[in-house]
Amino acid sequence: MPLEVIERPIPSTDADQILVEVSACGVCRTDLHIIDGDIHGRLPIVPGHEIVGRVIAKGDNVARFDLGDRVGIPWLGSTCGRCRYCRKRQENLCDDPTFTGFSVNGGYASHVLGEANFCFAIPPTIDAAHAAPLLCAGLIGYRAFSMCGDAQRIGFYGFGASAHILAQLATGLGCKIAAFTRPGDDAGQSFARKMGCVWAGGSNMMPPFELDAAIIFAPAGELVPQALAAVRKGGTVVCAGIHMSDIPAFPYELLWGERKLLSVANLTRADGESFFTAIAGFPLKTEVETFDLTDANLALDRLRAGQITGAAVLLP
Repeated sequence: MPLEVIERPIPSTDADQILVEVSACGVCRTDLHIIDGDIHGRLPIVPGHEIVGRVIAKGDNVARFDLGDRVGIPWLGSTCGRCRYCRKRQENLCDDPTFTGFSVNGGYASHVLGEANFCFAIPPTIDAAHAAPLLCAGLIGYRAFSMCGDAQRIGFYGFGASAHILAQLATGLGCKIAAFTRPGDDAGQSFARKMGCVWAGGSNMMPPFELDAAIIFAPAGELVPQALAAVRKGGTVVCAGIHMSDIPAFPYELLWGERKLLSVANLTRADGESFFTAIAGFPLKTEVETFDLTDANLALDRLRAGQITGAAVLLP
């Protein structure tokens, strides 16, 4: 069902919140999963969790940010701080979290509330439109990349918003990246090579070298056996999405040899701090296509059809 434009009063902050005037909000594949009913949460909801804007009001307890500061609001909106996962610094697995644009209203709007302790300062060197995809595509991609350990030869299955950011960071760290796109997607493969990948081909192909690890960005379960077949013994396959189609049956020999199959669930605040530290001073450039906020449905349709190079970003 298409999104509808509505007008609402600008919300007020509670003691721990900031009110942010939105400068840009990225359009993430998770937004599609929410809108298309692949994952189910609170409805109605304002989507959007790759938010960059400026603080225009704050609650009495907020000390991290001042009025006028530029901040980013990510997918992880808040955690309970009490459950076994929060106590073990695994807040991405919190039993009672909120998620921006899924359980609390997000950034497809002119203004949005954020829990101050879960927001990030945005480097002044990156403009809002190019910074927005970093708040999920960058952060979740970075968490997936960190799960690859010391892998030097990595396959990226699906080359969209997240992969094009991580390809630049990974190649800058000396990794060799093989990119897999939809078969016949010559433009996507050319874009991957432009982003530093040493090889690009269809997802039905084997890379020209054995992989130490693979990250599956595309929500396609059938890619799991293909990625396992491409990684070496002891290698790792990381599923980076919040939703994936069913994984088909595959022979045990693809997993044997101490290969590991992992999933990424959300992010931690430590991930965000580490990511923004890693890219500080790094010549990373997000490729974006901008849309007016009123054209959100068009941006979503283009993303659904695989017609976005890099990331789509809404500007209010």
